[in-house]
Amino acid sequence: MSSKPVRIALLVLLALSFSLGCFGSGLVVGLRAPATTSAFINRVLEQLPLIPTPAATPGTSLETLFKPFWQAWDLVHEQYVDQPVDDEALMRGAIRGMLEALNDPHTGYMDPFEFQQANAPLEGEYEGIGAWVDTSGEFLTIISPMPDSPAEKAGLKAGDKIIAVDGEDMTGVDPSLVLRRVLGPAGSTVTLTIQREGEPSPFEVRIVRQKITIPSVEGKMLDQHIAYVRLFTFGEKTASDLRRTLTDLLDQKPVGIILDLRNNGGGYLNAAIDVSSEFIKDGVIMYEVYGDGRKISYRAKGNGIATDIPLVVVVNEGTASASEITAGAIQDYQQGKLVGTKTFGKGSVQSWTPLVNNEGAVRITIARWLTPQERQINGVGLTPDVEVPLTEEDLKAGRDPQLDRAIQLLLQE
Repeated sequence: MSSKPVRIALLVLLALSFSLGCFGSGLVVGLRAPATTSAFINRVLEQLPLIPTPAATPGTSLETLFKPFWQAWDLVHEQYVDQPVDDEALMRGAIRGMLEALNDPHTGYMDPFEFQQANAPLEGEYEGIGAWVDTSGEFLTIISPMPDSPAEKAGLKAGDKIIAVDGEDMTGVDPSLVLRRVLGPAGSTVTLTIQREGEPSPFEVRIVRQKITIPSVEGKMLDQHIAYVRLFTFGEKTASDLRRTLTDLLDQKPVGIILDLRNNGGGYLNAAIDVSSEFIKDGVIMYEVYGDGRKISYRAKGNGIATDIPLVVVVNEGTASASEITAGAIQDYQQGKLVGTKTFGKGSVQSWTPLVNNEGAVRITIARWLTPQERQINGVGLTPDVEVPLTEEDLKAGRDPQLDRAIQLLLQE
């Protein structure tokens, strides 16, 4: 696998990661539009809450500030060659552009479809082919098919690139948009053209979509009496699923636990605290630091059931956000060693705010977070205690040197 950070889309083909779900109330600014502005915009503005907002420049009113915007709006309606224009699409584009101007990869607009799909992996269900994917490259790329999913049954493998969907070339198309083409209602069929390293030419795979129940936690006993726990996400049910899994495994008296957080793109903040608390007896799990200097601490719950057993955590470049909270706390308290490759480096907290009229949502970075030792990992990531790469050759041969090294460390202890 590549050593560079990748944006992992956890679900079935869905983007993102995304991150710590802190949902808040809507924040929008009511503006008075020129008389020539469409009735559609006027209706929207009438429904928006009027929230006092300081002007961007002292002495400049919002009405003055936005005159160029409304001028551009009117010019599009008066001069654009293909009329009528789609006012709703223009409105969504304006929101998207405003948030992109902040130059923060984790702040942005999600249209209604994107917002719905972004919540799917956290809620645990969605409809599609069942695979974790990477949307950071030129093409939508399979990270791994989910167990017993249509993607796995169709023979998709890690590293497969989706270069066409239903016969339509996806060259130059944003992989996040390609996801929309791959997702679809259960029972429908999608034909994917796959480019696979080592194959002389692309080939087609026909897959019947189905309702996917996304696993939250997987647990099993490995050889030499080692407990293995893999977390796929930090969703609504993760903490309770983890507690049940740990209880079952600990009843079998393992010599140690391997916690696999590879390709786990994160999820809810409260799930990260609950998961970390299973392995850390007491103390701060993380700090949140806001722009005004406020610092809020989140402490271990004090009810963990795996705090006194040898632990190794396996991580990679797809370990992000909530996963890094857990891995960072375990590393800071020396509760267990980290094995693998450097993590993604998502050290920020987002608020997801649904917009009025079911027009999607905005995702805004509201704080940075720090590890218990107040390490800032944003854009840096966590460096494993024992670095072990996982190469394309390893994947093709079915080898997992990272897991092998984790087992060795536990047996040494």
